[in-house]
Amino acid sequence: MRPHYLSALFAPTSVAMFGASETADSVGQVVFKNLLEGGFEGDIYAINPKRETVQGKKAYPDLDSIGEDVDLAIVATPARTVPAIVEQCGVYGIKSMIILSAGFREVGETGRALEDKVRDAARSYGIRFLGPNCLGLIRPSIGLNATFGNSSASEGGIALVSQSGALCTAILDWAEDRDVGFSAVVSTGIGADLDFGDVLDYLASDTKTSSIILYIEGLQDSRRFMSGLRAASRIKPIIAIKAGRHAEGAEASMSHTGALVGGDEAFSAALARSGVVRVENISQVFAAAGTLGSKYRSSGNRLAIITNAGGPAVLAADHVPEVGLELAELSDETLEALDEVLPETWSHRNPADIIGDAPPERYQAAIDICLQDKGVDGVLVILTPQAMTAPVEVAEAVVTAAETNRKPIITSWMGGVQVNPARAIFRQAKIPTFNTPEAAVDAFHYLAAYKANQSLLLQTPGKLSLHHEEPNIEAARLIIESALNEKRDVLTEPESIALLEAFRIPTVRNGIARSAEEALVLAVSMGFPVAMKIYSEDISHKSDVGGVKLNIRNAGDVRGAYRDLMERVAVKRPDANLLGVTVEQMHRTTNGREVMIGVINDPVFGPVISFGAGGTWVEVMKDAAVALPPLNVRLAKNLIKRTKIAKMLKQFRNMPAANTDSLVDVLLRVSNMACELPWLQEMDINPLILDDSGAVAVDARIVVGVPKPSTDAYAHMAIHPYPTDLESRFQLTDGRDVTIRPIRPEDAEIEQDFIRGLSDEAKYFRFMHAVHELTPEMLVRFTQIDYDREMALIAVTVEDGYEIEHGVVRYVMNPDQNSCEFALVISDEFQGHGIGQRMLKRLMEIARSRGLDLMEGEVLTANHRMLDLVKSMDFQVERSKTNPGVQYVWTEL
Repeated sequence: MRPHYLSALFAPTSVAMFGASETADSVGQVVFKNLLEGGFEGDIYAINPKRETVQGKKAYPDLDSIGEDVDLAIVATPARTVPAIVEQCGVYGIKSMIILSAGFREVGETGRALEDKVRDAARSYGIRFLGPNCLGLIRPSIGLNATFGNSSASEGGIALVSQSGALCTAILDWAEDRDVGFSAVVSTGIGADLDFGDVLDYLASDTKTSSIILYIEGLQDSRRFMSGLRAASRIKPIIAIKAGRHAEGAEASMSHTGALVGGDEAFSAALARSGVVRVENISQVFAAAGTLGSKYRSSGNRLAIITNAGGPAVLAADHVPEVGLELAELSDETLEALDEVLPETWSHRNPADIIGDAPPERYQAAIDICLQDKGVDGVLVILTPQAMTAPVEVAEAVVTAAETNRKPIITSWMGGVQVNPARAIFRQAKIPTFNTPEAAVDAFHYLAAYKANQSLLLQTPGKLSLHHEEPNIEAARLIIESALNEKRDVLTEPESIALLEAFRIPTVRNGIARSAEEALVLAVSMGFPVAMKIYSEDISHKSDVGGVKLNIRNAGDVRGAYRDLMERVAVKRPDANLLGVTVEQMHRTTNGREVMIGVINDPVFGPVISFGAGGTWVEVMKDAAVALPPLNVRLAKNLIKRTKIAKMLKQFRNMPAANTDSLVDVLLRVSNMACELPWLQEMDINPLILDDSGAVAVDARIVVGVPKPSTDAYAHMAIHPYPTDLESRFQLTDGRDVTIRPIRPEDAEIEQDFIRGLSDEAKYFRFMHAVHELTPEMLVRFTQIDYDREMALIAVTVEDGYEIEHGVVRYVMNPDQNSCEFALVISDEFQGHGIGQRMLKRLMEIARSRGLDLMEGEVLTANHRMLDLVKSMDFQVERSKTNPGVQYVWTEL
């Protein structure tokens, strides 16, 4: 119904600049000069009350003096003047601004107070602004250069979004030398209003943008960031580079932007879960963008290498495992086929060294044969210029091979002057080419990582991914609240074990003894051997104070162990209140592996789950992988696979394979804890003992805290779980069972079939123009939704074991975040059964529960049945002021 709320920012037809100047090398002079020389065809107004003209253009004292509509205002005046300028723009009706001025939160509390005034004024008028303290924005397709950089950008398909303005200018200079073009260059500055999430939301549907590069220093709203990131990544490749990977860099990053930087492992997990490829430096950024911008996509990570020299191939092969790739194992059939076309002296394995005198025909034959191997996902072709080589002719042969093969071909023509013409051929054919073998391997890694991360993006786990006994969330909540009421944030071990048991995680038997006699009774009732641990609300790491005794095998040792523990810990921690000991049954196993599962509440991304090697050596081994909840079986298995200890879970000598299904089950239950317990700040289950019979939690440490108040039960999470609680079922009068549930990414096929099956009239009424089927981009947009800011319910029946879609209703939240736009369509066969009314009523309930107060839509005047439906549900109906033949419908929620 409405243009995107950032349309006036990215596609203005008129621009006014506050602070336009003729003072040499001032921000106002450079920006206005760039505006005039950029080729912008719209109106440009200079606002400077002290001058009659600025750089040959008439100057105006204020907006009212212009007397014409202005889409975008640019501000380059002292920080103290900005609040009044925002007020002036609001009164004039301007909705988009770029605030270049510095002097806000980055200078301290005075600046922060000024920034608050700017933001409050903008919100009161519905203004969205970029900055402050930013370089500005370049939109090459319309000739808009609203920056104070020394260079502009040529037109292309890459959008660059950066928190650092200085980095933007460096990248632009770097790109100009390499003929790299941009669809947009955006400097967000300190992001007082518009941030990554907003900009990504626009770029996701921007037809000028084919891929996106992000330079990230820190985030302020992870949910908004993840929402925009995941939406855009479903449609076009995103490459991210993040500063602050190490502690020193993170500190510099915080002081530079004033934003909170998340843990690097959590950040990597968030990017991977969003389908994004992460790189480490600027040169890799454009290598990744070029590779992902090519025609190639990889189905796996197995690489074959073809070379005319052994040394470079060895370097490439060494780098393969370093970036998580596999050197493809050539099949016997492939080796036999290569034997028939290659000299006897070829390497007879991967890498395939086809000898220094290899002519173009030999290269092409080797490429064709390797790419036909089902165990090969891509080929790296290396050439070193030797006396008998023909770099250009071989390059042409590679291009010919690429025309008949869909698998990726990456090239590395090593050298300089002799191979430059060949590189030009590759660039013309859009075949990725690199100067070094290692860089070429990195390029294939980007393709493999993109494939893997896109599969993670498609996962939409519910808050409960289990099909058996559900957790006792109320009991868990009472345990936590009891501790918090006592002003404790660290749960005792018995409380921690009880919390695990509430989520049906297997634990050892345990009890609390406040005397040696009570300890003896517990030990005898449990059965020997037992472990005894000091029980104190003041001590969380019991081993550090000698508060643990293991393998107590008889009754005679129990009393002595009790006294010894109490006396030893009293000496080491005289300040601690010792309440007794916990007695635990020792878990008996001869082939157990000790692993650790943890949860940490990251300051940016909320709960993060970790898994790795456990036991007392956990900090030395440092074997851990992390993932954002919610998890499902696939994500849990992926988490396990990324650790070193994963190999130890397999059969080894006389040790049977561990029961990884039990481990997955525990990970899913921990994921449920992270979803359902916003109080959870830290948790270690260490060790979790895993053997062939199952998993048992032996010890746990849990830290809790008071979460931020919110009406959203999952406000603490970066990724909203699939809302299983919104599913409902009913029966038609003819006995058919119908399920109404939120849409999922895997519904793409039934959604497409549903649209294809609609009558031409139904399609026209829904889309207001002729549609046969959904484009791939529309299908992604319709099925891969962000449950946090939109909702789509589908009505399905099951026939012969397959779901069939019969209706869909959806809303998308408007930029004001208080209202939403809706759409509804029911299959021709199912109309007249009351399904539309039932689905729309349910959608309104969901929107109301999420704090929305208005639902609106547009209905063609000829769509009488739809108009009758909304009228029956108390919608107001008015003739659209902008679209003839369309009725505007709305209702308060």
